[in-house]
Amino acid sequence: MIILALDPGAYIEDLDEWLSKIIDETKDLVVGYKVGLPLLIAGGLEAYRTVREKAPNNLLIADLKFADVGDIMSISIDHLSKTGVDAVIAHSFIGYKDALDKLSMKCFERNIKLILVISMSHRGSEEYIDRHVNEFIELTDKIGAWGVVAPATRPEIIKNIRERIGDRIKIFSPGIGFQGAEPGTAICHGADYEIIGRAVTTSSNPRERLLEILEVQREVIERCKRS
Repeated sequence: MIILALDPGAYIEDLDEWLSKIIDETKDLVVGYKVGLPLLIAGGLEAYRTVREKAPNNLLIADLKFADVGDIMSISIDHLSKTGVDAVIAHSFIGYKDALDKLSMKCFERNIKLILVISMSHRGSEEYIDRHVNEFIELTDKIGAWGVVAPATRPEIIKNIRERIGDRIKIFSPGIGFQGAEPGTAICHGADYEIIGRAVTTSSNPRERLLEILEVQREVIERCKRS
């Protein structure tokens, strides 16, 4: 129930070696990998192909948080479709007309799942994005999104989304670890997957650290079920 975010720091000297170590030590423990701008900038589209090759059975999410006009996002999807990604993440606030409508159609055409950001895990999300959570939830139905992103740092939002959409959409929750949320908290409130990154990827022993996190996650979920 963990998606591992592969965000290399600027200190990484050998990107291929770093990727190989992380993936080899974790691919049997995680559902998938989330690849965002840091890895794209450091390794280009080839980085996506590398992750796909090293983890052929894991979900591969391109976390580019699309926020552009529909035609430009559609061109980007055409390029991404050549790398083997399974899903992409886009912002909800760009709206439907000439934006998410076109992106959704292109994703369907390329057999790529679409995940919409409903809320973010940093405090700034409360300033603007979170004011429109319910509208964004409605938008996920309108475009037939496969999943949504909602923060483990604000579990009340996860609970609200789950109550409103039922089980038809997957909920991905970042904010575990470095941003303060405890493993298992988001799942307790209705998330399907928890996204964890630096807490694992900056460890000298990624597998051992991930096993520790999984144990905490299991204990918190069990405690949640009992209560």
